[in-house]
Amino acid sequence: MSLLIGGVVFAVLGLISLIFWWADFMIIIRGAFPISLLLGGALAVYVGIDEIQDKVREERQRQDEKLEKAKEEIELVKAQAERYKEELDRLKETKNQS
Repeated sequence: MSLLIGGVVFAVLGLISLIFWWADFMIIIRGAFPISLLLGGALAVYVGIDEIQDKVREERQRQDEKLEKAKEEIELVKAQAERYKEELDRLKETKNQS
């Protein structure tokens, strides 16, 4: 309860102070506004660059996965071609022996 009462007292004091020192408050706001815009813009640029890097990283990972899958398929095809070649050689030998 004391926290609530303290909050109300400080809010009222803040409002009264704002009324009496309005000009000083506006000077602070005028000074802080460009800095806030500058810092906000810098943060947006940083987040944008980070997002682009994440997309590039994900795309590279997808390409690596596709490449790995293609390599596996190539190995399977090579093994199958080798089996066919061995079978062809065996058939040629059996034909020559006949």
